[in-house]
Amino acid sequence: MKQIGYAIVGTGYFGAELGRIMNEQEGAKIVAVLDPENGEAVAAEYGCDLEIDLDAICSREDVDCVIVATPNYLHKEPVLCAAKHKKNVFCEKPIALNYHDCDEMVKVCQENGVMFMAGHIMNFFNGVRHAKKLISEGVIGDVLYCHSARNGWEDPQETVSWKKIRSKSGGHLYHHIHELDCVQFIMGATPEEVYMTGGNVAHQGEHFGDEDDILLLNLKFPNNRFAVMEWGSAFRWPEHYVLIQGSLGAIKLDLFNAGGTLKLHGKDTHFLLHETQEEDDDRTRIYKGTEMDGAIQYGKPGKKPPMWLHGIMVNEMKYLNSIMQGMEPTEEFLPLLTGQAARDVIATADACTLSLNEGRVVKVKEIMR
Repeated sequence: MKQIGYAIVGTGYFGAELGRIMNEQEGAKIVAVLDPENGEAVAAEYGCDLEIDLDAICSREDVDCVIVATPNYLHKEPVLCAAKHKKNVFCEKPIALNYHDCDEMVKVCQENGVMFMAGHIMNFFNGVRHAKKLISEGVIGDVLYCHSARNGWEDPQETVSWKKIRSKSGGHLYHHIHELDCVQFIMGATPEEVYMTGGNVAHQGEHFGDEDDILLLNLKFPNNRFAVMEWGSAFRWPEHYVLIQGSLGAIKLDLFNAGGTLKLHGKDTHFLLHETQEEDDDRTRIYKGTEMDGAIQYGKPGKKPPMWLHGIMVNEMKYLNSIMQGMEPTEEFLPLLTGQAARDVIATADACTLSLNEGRVVKVKEIMR
């Protein structure tokens, strides 16, 4: 097994943990990091080099892949720099905050012949993989409809994170793009047309960001299939799930009371959302405890992710390192490794944003022109 050298740009809460996990993978080594705020401490922890210049870190001969984990609005430049230096790229979600930037990033990676893997982590949930297997085997028949919710209530904040500022995070729809990506992964397609309503109804003022706290989406997919999705922090009854309705049965991925359920012929069969019951229980405990802000857990630099999240991140980094070691991806995962899936889901998000702003049904192809 050859050794793969990785560089990390952005070593906050998520980026630092990705590096810790990657350093534990066989044949993998973090050789350098770049982060003006957290980089020095993380480099000392890893025992790797600290770089202060983007071109310098991307041009290193010992770097085979650059992991980009900067704030959302700062993804584009390091991805383009890495690609132009012929480095493979892993970029956290959302890869950018508009379709035009995503398209440019995908094309530059293609032109330079490098992989562009997006950090759409729900693809690596045990429950999502199991649901996809059931669907591909025809267990629930044709998928007709999906319904997802990710919502809760946000209390006043002492300090407002960049994750609450629309220009930096994209707001709920972009920063928490996971469920939309998951539904498009399940449907195997991008919606044809969308309609979104919403607004900020209860979270104005200095103790909050400027994102909308209620978003309600109605999506129409090819072959007369549909989805309804909701996000927000103005919901006193918290919910977090993806429900998949088929012509023969249904699947629910419950991310609040963590676990999966197959409903078929009047019988419920349960399966794990994560790899172990302990991880499912850990997620449920946190969601029902005091560690949540709405339906979101915001980590801070220096703090390590909870058990359930760490487990999924391990799956994701194992997969990335296996691809870098030469493993052939399955056809289903190819769009994840080219940026195509990440670009397509931002096209949908942009269409939804246009729908909200103009008060009309929007065809997603309007965004993809």
